Order: sequence, then structure tokens, then C-alpha cells
Amino acid sequence: MIVFVILALFTMRFIWPPITAALDARAEKIREGLSAADRAKAELATANKRIEEELSTARTDAAQRLADAERLAQSMVEEAKSRASEEGAKIVAAARAEAEQEATKARETLREQVAALAVRGAEQILRREVDARTHADLLGQLKSQL
Repeated sequence: MIVFVILALFTMRFIWPPITAALDARAEKIREGLSAADRAKAELATANKRIEEELSTARTDAAQRLADAERLAQSMVEEAKSRASEEGAKIVAAARAEAEQEATKARETLREQVAALAVRGAEQILRREVDARTHADLLGQLKSQL
């Protein structure tokens, strides 16, 4: 029994304190590790929330830019259509003016040809009675009437 008591005292005096200190140090390290893990989880949750907010903002911004681009494209298409319509109207107006000029020229040519034919016909009919000035006046009146 004395040996047991001496062994127990020796163990309690020299062996037990380093074991207890090691166990306490290990328990403290475990506690610190657990608290670090809890902080890391909280930071991870905060980071995930921030990432989701940024993604949401980016999606909203992308959708807004896409809508703006579509509106711009639509306005450009409408502007191009209006310019094309204006150009078409100008071309049609120019073509009508040119056609009107051509028609006027054709009428003048026809009047001159009809006048020439009338003069020839009148010459043949009135060969006996030739008064060039009177005939020219009559033909001028006829030409203006045509």
C-alpha cells in the first residue's frame, strides 16, 4: 500500500501536471479551431450573400443594357426607314418632274410637227394664192391653239 501511495503521489506530482497541461492545451486548441470554423462559416455566409447581391445587380444591369440596346436598334431601324421613305419620295418626285418635262417636250414636238403638216397642207391647197406673212400668222395661231 505504501508503494501504491508513493506511486500515486509521484504520479500526481510529476506526471499528472504535464498530462493535464497537455490536455488543457489541446482542449484550448480545439476550442480555438471550433471558434475559427464558426467565424469562417459566418464569413462564408456573408460572402455568399454578397456574391448573390452582386450577381443580382449584374443581371439587372445586363437586362437594362440589353433593353437599351434593343431600343436603340429599334430607333435606328425606324430612322433608316424614314430616311429611305424620304429618299424614295424624292426619287419619285424627280421622276415625275422628268416625266412631265419629257411630256412637255413631246407636246411641243408634236405641235411643231402638226404645224409643219398643216403648213404643207395649206401650201398645197393655197399654192395659187401665196401670202407668206398672212399664212405665218395663221399658222402661229394654229400652233398656239394646239
